[in-house]
Amino acid sequence: MKKKIAIPLENGLLCEHFGHCQQFAIVEVENNVITNIHQETPPEHVPGLYPRWVAQFGVTDVIAGGMGQQAITLFNQQNINAFVGAPKKSAKELVQDFIDNKLVLTANYCNHDGGHEHGSCGH
Repeated sequence: MKKKIAIPLENGLLCEHFGHCQQFAIVEVENNVITNIHQETPPEHVPGLYPRWVAQFGVTDVIAGGMGQQAITLFNQQNINAFVGAPKKSAKELVQDFIDNKLVLTANYCNHDGGHEHGSCGH
């Protein structure tokens, strides 16, 4: 298995709201072993931009806390799997959980299908 997994970060941990992260960790995995982790600072957030921006790094998967349905769809159009509802952990911990099939995904914190007002997730 060879993968590149993007994780939105805030202060070194998973950022609960995808579009408001400070950086993305790009974690490279080969044969179920983390081989490299580097961070990229995204451009200013514009709806729909991050999926294309992340795709340029060869990302195969993204692990996030909360993400709007439009972003999930845009990632899927870039052939990137989106996993939402991940716990607030470091990129290395999240990817190791993913590799070990122990990643626990709960509710999408940024579900825009009427679960909460946009203002409560900063959108």
